[in-house]
Amino acid sequence: MDEIRIDNLEVFAHHGVFAQEKEQGQRFYVNAILYTDLRLAGIRDDLNVSTHYGDVSLFIEKQLTERTYDLIEAAAEAAAQAILLHYPLVRELDFELRKPHAPIPMQFESVSVKIHRGWHQVYIAFGSNLGDRRGYIDGAIRALKEDVHNRVEKVSDILETKPYGGVEQEDFLNGVLKMDTLYTPHELLDKLHELEQAAGRERKIHWGPRTLDLDILFYDKLVYEDKDLILPHADLQNRDFVLRPMAELAPWYRHPLLHKTMEELLTALEEKGR
Repeated sequence: MDEIRIDNLEVFAHHGVFAQEKEQGQRFYVNAILYTDLRLAGIRDDLNVSTHYGDVSLFIEKQLTERTYDLIEAAAEAAAQAILLHYPLVRELDFELRKPHAPIPMQFESVSVKIHRGWHQVYIAFGSNLGDRRGYIDGAIRALKEDVHNRVEKVSDILETKPYGGVEQEDFLNGVLKMDTLYTPHELLDKLHELEQAAGRERKIHWGPRTLDLDILFYDKLVYEDKDLILPHADLQNRDFVLRPMAELAPWYRHPLLHKTMEELLTALEEKGR
């Protein structure tokens, strides 16, 4: 990905744990790398299809001077997130905040924190088979859209499907949505659980009936596993109610472990069923 670099941007701000730092202020320096696609701007010679580094510099100064933080970690986190939210062409960024006059009773050049943040592409499966099924689903999608940390891009058609897992229960409404998110995988998982709980979800029977079910299918091409989360979703290749909407949204999307596209996985499952 292409880069726009801002080196050693000087900002006078009032961050620090000690009262004297907040009262007197000091100089901070910012190094930022904005990862974006500059191809079109280079071909057209048009600032409207690029990100104005002068405007970004003023924006960074505003973010670092509008409020005071104890930690430069917090100041860097807030500024990085604000840039990603404000500049739609910036996909990722490296953000370094240097503090050359930190209260350390030794000779040193500077202390700094450097973070990498960015948007992540995720696919989320949704389902419901209790109560107002469509209402629960619509409410969850609306909540995800209203969260500034997300950008919902596409929502599949909603299918009515038979229950999966052998538990006798009512039919489900199912689908998949594609979105970009600033959340980490576990932060996103927590947010989905909050939406499920708000819909009255109770986890009493494995594969049992539920008011709302939200599962992360893919998070970029991340392969990850712990006691709470497995990525990609461990059983999606056996679920037609997941593969059908995935094949609608992204038939070309290739599973990072199975090395087959969603369309290929769906075809294989249908042939197996026949």
